[in-house]
Amino acid sequence: MKKFAVVLAGCGVFDGAEIQEAVLTLLAIDRNGAAFQCFAPDITQHHVLNHLTGKETGEKRNVLTESARISRGDIKPLNTFSSKDYDALIFPGGFGCAKNLCSWAMEGDLCTVNQEVENAIKGMFDAGKPIGAMCIAPVILGALFRDAHLTTGKDPASGGFIEKTGNHYIHASHGEVIVDQAKKFFTTPCYMLDATISQIAEGTENIVKEMLKATESGH
Repeated sequence: MKKFAVVLAGCGVFDGAEIQEAVLTLLAIDRNGAAFQCFAPDITQHHVLNHLTGKETGEKRNVLTESARISRGDIKPLNTFSSKDYDALIFPGGFGCAKNLCSWAMEGDLCTVNQEVENAIKGMFDAGKPIGAMCIAPVILGALFRDAHLTTGKDPASGGFIEKTGNHYIHASHGEVIVDQAKKFFTTPCYMLDATISQIAEGTENIVKEMLKATESGH
């Protein structure tokens, strides 16, 4: 059975992982006959937002602790991740990817990536294993690599960043997966587009299927 490592960025679209994308990713992995283990960095999240009002609460929350809400407590600190134990690595979206896993939301072109996130991605990349990113998460790959083909849908801000870092921004629509065969990167827009939950389910299903093909074929 193929095994995915799923990296979460907290709990909630505006300050953590996008919950629907995260849960539907786990469902897609399971329905396609693979297994998963969730991970998150054990760090303080950038800020906490009231998802009803959009305002900061002033609270301090931990990314690993918050991510455990989605994974029903079955989650490991990202610093324990080893590429040799997994066949694929995937990042559901949510603005925690751009606030907690990297600094793109605050620093734009000066974006830096959390060291544990970078270690996990580069470990899988060096091992030639597929890496998936949805919604805003492809900016992390844009910050770390050059000459990659990536999408966040049709978003000028993140697309501009991806181009500025020496990568190729591809426009994509609902359910579309942009595959960079050379790097084994798989990206899909999800809620970076105005979407229904059914369209999110289509995107997560498609990206998981494409990544599984890559694990089976070795291409």
